[in-house]
Amino acid sequence: MLQKAPRRTRERILELSLRLFNEFGEPNITTTVIAEEMNISPGNLYYHFRNKDDIVNSIFAQFETEIERILTVPAGRRSNMEDVWLYLHLMFELIWRYRFFYRDLNDLLSRNRKLELHFKAILAHKIKVARQLCEDLRSEQSLEASDQQIGAMATNMVVVATYWLSYEYVRNPRKYSEQQAIADALARGCYQVLSMLGPYLRGDTSLLFEKLSEEYLKKLPDEGRDPT
Repeated sequence: MLQKAPRRTRERILELSLRLFNEFGEPNITTTVIAEEMNISPGNLYYHFRNKDDIVNSIFAQFETEIERILTVPAGRRSNMEDVWLYLHLMFELIWRYRFFYRDLNDLLSRNRKLELHFKAILAHKIKVARQLCEDLRSEQSLEASDQQIGAMATNMVVVATYWLSYEYVRNPRKYSEQQAIADALARGCYQVLSMLGPYLRGDTSLLFEKLSEEYLKKLPDEGRDPT
């Protein structure tokens, strides 16, 4: 059998840095810590990355590529409720995978101009996609709302999704890294964002939403039924 080629040092540095940033927070991790965890010299690390911001920007480039893929709405047809549900699932999974960006967002943007500009563009793109999903539902007479209401819904959906993990961390910081707690947190986030559409849904789509919501809530602990 052919053996897999060993991962390059640069890739291993990015993988380890992402894990450390996620677990301990980006401000608490230095290039020295990363080099020690990698069991390489600081000089070897600096051969691949000039500084920590260079590492952060490289991880962000990976994140940006993945999120742009998610934000590509299927062409040739209007989106339906299943598309919205899937979109939220994928988005929350990606947010968790790169959660340090969201947890340390204000600090990162205050000192990294590139991240500030690119993250602002991502938020705008998220709102655009959320608006399009709502408009597609309206065009199928599955959602009844004015342009102004859809605009507010789209913005609110993105705001909640962006800061949901910070909210969950404040709720229960000691369980933040437990596997089941993570799964429950992401499920609550999906439900909470989608629930904003509930009052505006009509017909079969409204019934489908109620069915999906009921199935979803059954999987959550009792506390997940009322996250507020």
